[in-house]
Amino acid sequence: MTMKNNFLLFFILPLLYGCYDQKSIQREAVSQYYEGFNSGKYSQIKEVISDSIIFYSGDYIMPYSSRSFHEKFKWDSIFQPSYTLVGMECVDDQIIATVQSSSVRHIFLKNSPMVCDYKISFDNGKISRIEDMECPTADWDVWQREVGNLVKWVDLNHPEFNGFIYEMTMNGAINYLKVIALYEDRDEVSF
Repeated sequence: MTMKNNFLLFFILPLLYGCYDQKSIQREAVSQYYEGFNSGKYSQIKEVISDSIIFYSGDYIMPYSSRSFHEKFKWDSIFQPSYTLVGMECVDDQIIATVQSSSVRHIFLKNSPMVCDYKISFDNGKISRIEDMECPTADWDVWQREVGNLVKWVDLNHPEFNGFIYEMTMNGAINYLKVIALYEDRDEVSF
């Protein structure tokens, strides 16, 4: 080997190893993120997310601080979710994660289990952005119909719960479950 080749290897190998190491850290962060939801341990999630995290879902942009994201976590946990990381693909500096999820809410909305792809971005090795890509197993027409029926029924029969669908707190999720239970026990004629 010539001195020129040795010189190139000396500089290229650390770069390649650094890229591999970065991808490994990112993959581990994504795994830990979903494991934290499954185990109900926000502390596990907090370790791998940035101080602020942004979610993109279609036209909706939802920024969260660590504190407000903890509220979202509590809301989600009430629905007894399960997340299975089906696959991960590294694309540039991001990870495309394929996730299968199920929850009481998804079951009620007739979309369980649901498989979705998410583009996950990082800032200094921590998750800073999650963008919904596609959910090939989701039937959004059924989802919307079920939500619409539930909201309409609540408006007519239990106005004390009006707005439950927008309250993204633990109490809001508890009310959502109460509404589902009331709706499932309803008399069919109450619409």
